[in-house]
Amino acid sequence: MARSPALLPLLALGLCCAGIHGQSHTMKVQFRDRSTTHPRVGQRLELECLTNKEDSGVFWVHQSKDGTLHFIVFINSLSRPTFKGNEKTSTRFKAGKDRRSYWLVVNSFTSQDEGNYFCLMNSNQMLYFSPGQPVFFPVTTTAAPTTPTPTTHGGTTKKDSCLMTSDQETSKNNFFCDIFIWVPLAGACLLLIIALAITIMLCQQTRRRRCRCKRPANGKPNTKPSKPSQQV
Repeated sequence: MARSPALLPLLALGLCCAGIHGQSHTMKVQFRDRSTTHPRVGQRLELECLTNKEDSGVFWVHQSKDGTLHFIVFINSLSRPTFKGNEKTSTRFKAGKDRRSYWLVVNSFTSQDEGNYFCLMNSNQMLYFSPGQPVFFPVTTTAAPTTPTPTTHGGTTKKDSCLMTSDQETSKNNFFCDIFIWVPLAGACLLLIIALAITIMLCQQTRRRRCRCKRPANGKPNTKPSKPSQQV
């Protein structure tokens, strides 16, 4: 099995060049259990490679999520697997052949086993490979938190009504504060105006009383001269 890693560049070339595989030979990778769509963590995963041609063996290759190709196993026509490192067994995989179906088992599927799986055949100096079978965990989508839409009442939302209520309360409080401040000030101003008016009126009356009797320029009051008495 020293030749198995050397086939990886050929597989990479085959993935890029569609004309490298023959038109008369088809290969296909699929889940052995038709109901399987996605693997689960720790689940036993079974794949099979179907071919319509008598062959001398099949290679299983794994393409990881980062695009790197990894050799898994070579299964010859006698259903004898040879794993990486020329090992006959593997703790992670099992492989074998049933007539024209070559199967691969992942004992306990983990995140490092996600990717695309290919089966590859080298027959009569021709390279044949299957389309990749994607094997990934199901995509879990987290629903975005929904914001409840505020119900409307009379064309105004509850949120708006709350805002309006708070604004109305604030304006009422301000109004009462204004009353407590401005009413005393207005009363004080009114009292000052009344007191000023009374003072002006009193001053005018006192001035009129003082100005009723006119005094002469020399300071003595005006008196009529008495007539001299006539002597008989």
